[in-house]
Amino acid sequence: MKRKRPVLVKLLIACILFQGISGLLGGLGLILDPTGESLNIPMSWLEGSPFINYLIPGLILFSLLGMLPIYIATGLLGKKFFFWRLSLVLGILLLIWILVEIIIIGYQPSPPLQLVYGILGVLIVALSLQPKVKNHFRKKLY
Repeated sequence: MKRKRPVLVKLLIACILFQGISGLLGGLGLILDPTGESLNIPMSWLEGSPFINYLIPGLILFSLLGMLPIYIATGLLGKKFFFWRLSLVLGILLLIWILVEIIIIGYQPSPPLQLVYGILGVLIVALSLQPKVKNHFRKKLY
């Protein structure tokens, strides 16, 4: 008998897919236009940072916060326990990304991307730690 996916699992997968798609699109935008102009991101935000343009942040965003979440969501859809662990790692990674970004460029309230993705990171961690979510991915021993 096939087990239904709990609502919290569906919400976790949706959050991770949202992160993946936005990471791919944002990262690709920064890779294709390292000035950030096409995404309305001023170069002045990089002053005092180790970056001369947005290419390296774009590559990191595309791979770690774009491709990785898509990979994790695919594994979660296959109900593999290992990917449950990766969902927790992803939430922590997203929070670290936002924290480092705020340290490097400061908090940018407009647009409120740091706030939105900070909340998304907390939500991914919180959902990953829910017993119903964790138990959904555990193998039955009988």
